[in-house]
Amino acid sequence: MAIFISCLGLLGLVMFTTGQRAKEIGIRKVLGASVTGIVRLISADFLKLVFVAILLASPLAWWMMNWWLDDYAYRISLNLWMFVWAGALAILITICTISFQALRAALANPATSLKTE
Repeated sequence: MAIFISCLGLLGLVMFTTGQRAKEIGIRKVLGASVTGIVRLISADFLKLVFVAILLASPLAWWMMNWWLDDYAYRISLNLWMFVWAGALAILITICTISFQALRAALANPATSLKTE
């Protein structure tokens, strides 16, 4: 449930950002930017935020889990691959959430976004 709510928040943030940058995206398309270039431009900002969040949350999660597991007689060891898989899954979910709106903004007609302002 928490992942779904965070994806909705991320989708709302992407929709807000593409709405704010509609004129910029339209100008880039008129000047010859490709769809992949525009999608990469939109996605790069959000992926940077996810990478920073992973870098900050992984050591904190490792410390908290070790502290919590110290109280148990039978415990597991926390390996690096657990955090790598969690980070990769977070990046995959982010890409899936962003891709629809980024493609929609990249495939939009630039005349409509430039005509409104």
